[in-house]
Amino acid sequence: MMNYGHFETEMHLRYPEFNLYIRNMCDGGNTPGFRPHASRVSPWAFPGAEKFQTELANNSDSEGHFETEDQWLARLKADIIIAFFGYNESFEGPKGLENYKAELDAFIKHTLKQQYNGVTTPQLAIVSPIAFEDLSKQFDLPNGKQENINLSLYADAMKEIASKNDVHFVDAYSPTKKWFESAEKYLTIDGSQLSDDGYARFAPLLADQVFGKQPIKTETNKDLVHAAVLEKNWTWHNDFKIPNGVHAYGRRYDPFGPDNYPAEIKRLREMTAIRDTAIWKAVLGEKMDLVAADKNTTPPPVVKTNYNAERNGSLRYLTGQEALSKLKVAPGFKIDLFASEKEFPDLAKPCQITFDNKGRLWVATMPSYPHYKPGDTKPNDKLIILEDTDNDGKADKQTVFADGLHLPLGFEITAEGVYLSQDTNFVLLKDTDGDGKADKKEILLSGFDDHDTHHNIHAFTTDPSGAIYMGEGVFLHTNVETSYGPVRATNGGFYRYSPQLHKLERTAQPYVPNPWGIAFDQWGQNFYAETSSPDVCWMLPVSVKPRYGVFTPKSRDLLQPEHRVRPTSGLEFVSSRHFPDELQGDFLINNTIGFLGTKEHTLVDEGTGYKSRHRQDLLIASDKNFRPVDLEFAPDGSLYVADWHNILIGHMQHNARDPLRDHVHGRIYRITYPSRPLIKPAKIVDASIPELLENLKLPEDRTRSRTRSELRGRNVSDVLTEVKSWVARLDKNDSRYEHNLLEALWVTWGANKVDDQLLRQLLKAKDFHARAAAVRVLRYTGHQIADQPELLMQAANDENGRVRLEVIAAASWLPKEKALPIEMQVAKKPLDDWMKAPYETAVAHLNGKSVDEKKEEKVTTALSGEERKLYVKGRAIFAKEGYCITCHQGDGKGLPSSGFPPIAGSKWVTGSEDRLIKLVLKGLQGPIEVNGKKYSGQVPMTPFGGLLKDEEVAAVLTYVRNSFGNKASAVSAAKVKVVRNATKAKTGFYSPAELLKQHPLEK
Repeated sequence: MMNYGHFETEMHLRYPEFNLYIRNMCDGGNTPGFRPHASRVSPWAFPGAEKFQTELANNSDSEGHFETEDQWLARLKADIIIAFFGYNESFEGPKGLENYKAELDAFIKHTLKQQYNGVTTPQLAIVSPIAFEDLSKQFDLPNGKQENINLSLYADAMKEIASKNDVHFVDAYSPTKKWFESAEKYLTIDGSQLSDDGYARFAPLLADQVFGKQPIKTETNKDLVHAAVLEKNWTWHNDFKIPNGVHAYGRRYDPFGPDNYPAEIKRLREMTAIRDTAIWKAVLGEKMDLVAADKNTTPPPVVKTNYNAERNGSLRYLTGQEALSKLKVAPGFKIDLFASEKEFPDLAKPCQITFDNKGRLWVATMPSYPHYKPGDTKPNDKLIILEDTDNDGKADKQTVFADGLHLPLGFEITAEGVYLSQDTNFVLLKDTDGDGKADKKEILLSGFDDHDTHHNIHAFTTDPSGAIYMGEGVFLHTNVETSYGPVRATNGGFYRYSPQLHKLERTAQPYVPNPWGIAFDQWGQNFYAETSSPDVCWMLPVSVKPRYGVFTPKSRDLLQPEHRVRPTSGLEFVSSRHFPDELQGDFLINNTIGFLGTKEHTLVDEGTGYKSRHRQDLLIASDKNFRPVDLEFAPDGSLYVADWHNILIGHMQHNARDPLRDHVHGRIYRITYPSRPLIKPAKIVDASIPELLENLKLPEDRTRSRTRSELRGRNVSDVLTEVKSWVARLDKNDSRYEHNLLEALWVTWGANKVDDQLLRQLLKAKDFHARAAAVRVLRYTGHQIADQPELLMQAANDENGRVRLEVIAAASWLPKEKALPIEMQVAKKPLDDWMKAPYETAVAHLNGKSVDEKKEEKVTTALSGEERKLYVKGRAIFAKEGYCITCHQGDGKGLPSSGFPPIAGSKWVTGSEDRLIKLVLKGLQGPIEVNGKKYSGQVPMTPFGGLLKDEEVAAVLTYVRNSFGNKASAVSAAKVKVVRNATKAKTGFYSPAELLKQHPLEK
């Protein structure tokens, strides 16, 4: 409702004399009692609300001081509350009805005891869900029959509870059901969510049902009022759902949040009040000068940088050509500058790149990062298209496909249009008139959390069917309402969205703090980079159906220990005849701190899973501002690398508004191997279907992927007919025969008409890679393959562990009565270490239980009594994401290749307590020598003085001084307090030299 603004517009036009204040506080997935928020410790809307939940009652590890809805309503002095519930709950069906009634009753009773306006209890209206619209003739969506049975049950129950409490009830179900049965055009986008036209029709219905029939008094000014409402909702949403709230309210509020966020929030509220006035003026036909009015709001304080240029290097940015001279590639390779902000100012802050079927490079840019600042002009992030029209290896043409965006962290080009991450929304952009620019924006899903904007859904990539995989980072609490029920998630992981079904799933929830890299190999197996830690992992073992708030045990890290670097961003498989033969199948991963460049690792089968070793550093930069964030092979086989390019890096070490955070630089580089010819790009856009199918024999993974995307946009019946002919003509003696069959199967999967015969053939393929891939297809096509459980049961007996692991994952998503026998069958054969944890997790989850990610570690320390308690507490603090373990690692050995020194065996840790406490309280930046090795110290250590209390500092220091082979005295809270008081006047980071002057390093 907030995104479209029709109801608010209706209300202002009906009641112009009242100067209404309207605030939309709805949030995706909320129930009467369950209101999760990443910056609020408790998810419960009122005392006792937790008793109505089971799985959702898991502790989601929220931290912060974001106010409850009751507190917000009190500040807003709410007189009338309109509450919308029942849709998410309806998926529990008849068995969940009595629990829902009890929860709704408790919510109403609680609300009616409040006096939000300080004088009277609020007037309350309870609104039922709308009906489910049958779109099954147009899309592969539920037809709504069972959904409407449940929705009707829940609407009736709501009416009953409302009547029992003598509060107003609005039946939205019955009238919308009649609309959907007789409307000339669809009024929802996916059966459950109203479209713009749907909300326009719903607005007068809701106004009539809540406040009584009343004519619009100023129809003439409707467009002006509607625009003013949407403008007000922009600032309101940036307040109530503030992007990057982790710094404004959450666990990263200290140490820098107090410098600016209270003032920014104050200004936002002043701006929203101005926009209320603008709405009231619009009702009268007046347009307010918002720019002039905003100049009278309270400006936030000026934030000063804490970056010390004298200690950490020049503030000068090298030009693109200068920076190029600081880049070194592996022997035989060549790197060139494809584009920079000098030639293309819109290239500022590139975060993701991909090539389209015409061979053009698309770039998502976000100079507004970390997020919109109140008082600035609205964000104008962009999706741009860069072309090399004269084939000289440099961009010479730019097209802006979309502008006016805000933080487009992920995007993917598909047959339907461009899917895009936008704040809390997942949207689809379309170019309907063929001019190369988006002219239609459709919000498909809402409720993705952007509580930490660099953790919001990102790193989009597609699987062989065209389904979009998205990464999400820790701290977030996403709750998305879909036509298949709510999708809820906490603390990092992955989503999969099927465009054919409009279906979102929380496909994996391992402990993965910040997964900026997802890639598929030639057989459709997916891998991910953890980013905050150095790991690259196989996704299949964590693809069993997750439980809310519970991490799925992850599989082993594939990287060679001495080549683990962090943080990483961008993951790509080498699949290009332009690159040497021996490199094919390797994977590439970027790193943005310490080691600046791209590492290359092998990947080969080993038993059920894989093994890897470091092959080479493909790219190394000596320019300290080089920040490679994404990479992708072009249609000609060359490799493109996006450079975010920034002096500052890190989120906890500097204020989000630090003036040195760059908003203008960005580069794209191109890596070639000159001794081998470039590839002639495959014909895709203008190719016939038979030509496209022939492309599927080409070695390049990206070419085949783009080809499948093109085929998804062609006439389905024509594609399916040609696929059958193509398969019949395939050479069975070709070494790639079964892979070619798999490509054909993937095409039918992408067309949402999976070829049953081909699927069954590949489930019995000679090559286990093909069999495993066929099980993956079977997993997602059970609505088309009637005997899916039986086929999975057969595959459960496969001799190969990878095939059986696919079965473990696939079966975990089935109903318990069908799934458990399949899981038991898999377990009749030995379970290796790749399979054991997924199997145990799947069985536990199917039985409604959780499997802990790891067993409680045994405490082994010579400390006793209170010191031992400190040690145990410190171990937990050390292990928190973003704290000590992220850089210094779980073994205390650090990541020397990334510039993070060890704390094992270090005098900096076991020596002077005063020195150690000071560097923890105030942070540390600058060149340092640890255990005989010199570190540049470019990235500062976070100052923990505002994050940790005295006892917590003492605890974590006691732990590190007595772990990893270290042995030293415990640190007391009293000692920390003394040092804290003594250093109160100290501003900025300590430098190692400054500390050593005060406390020389022990010999």
